[in-house]
Amino acid sequence: MMADAAKRPGKTGRPKANRRGAARLGAVQALYQMDVAGTDLLTTLAEFENHRLGKDLEGDELISADITFFRELVSGVVKLQRRVDQQIDEVIERGWPLTRLDLTLRAVLRAAVYELIERRDVPPRVVISEYVDIARAFFDDGDEPGLANAILDAIARRVREDDLAGGRAKA
Repeated sequence: MMADAAKRPGKTGRPKANRRGAARLGAVQALYQMDVAGTDLLTTLAEFENHRLGKDLEGDELISADITFFRELVSGVVKLQRRVDQQIDEVIERGWPLTRLDLTLRAVLRAAVYELIERRDVPPRVVISEYVDIARAFFDDGDEPGLANAILDAIARRVREDDLAGGRAKA
C-alpha cells in the first residue's frame, strides 16, 4: 500500500504520480524511517537513493523520483524541523501535541508544511492535494487523510494566504 501513490494508473493507463510525486512519497517514507529507526540524514538519503526510489517493489516498477527534489524535502524538513513542527502544533487541537500523532501522519505533515513554507513556486492547493493523496495511500479507511487536509489547509491559509486568494505571495 505504501507505494500505491507512486504507481497508481491515471486515465491514460500510465502512473498518475509524476517524478515530484514519487519524490514526495519517498520523502515521507524517509522521514518516517528516520523517526522510527533514528537513522541520520545522510544514511537515509543514501539508502533511499540507492535501494528504494524508482526500484521494483513486489514486482511493480515504481516511477523514478526527482532525486534533487527528494533530497531538498528530506534535508529541508530536518533543517527546519522546529519551525515546521511549530506550524503544525499551532493548528492541531490543544492538548494534542505533535508527538501524539501517528508517525506516518507526522511525516506527511512535516514534508507538506516544509513545502508550504519554502517552496513558493508550488501552489498551496497542489501541495495539499499531493500530501492528502499520500495520506490516503497509507490510511485507506481512517480519518487521517481528512485530518491532514484540515491541518494543511489551516497552515496554508496562515503562510500562503495571498496564493490561496489568487494572488502571488511575497517570498
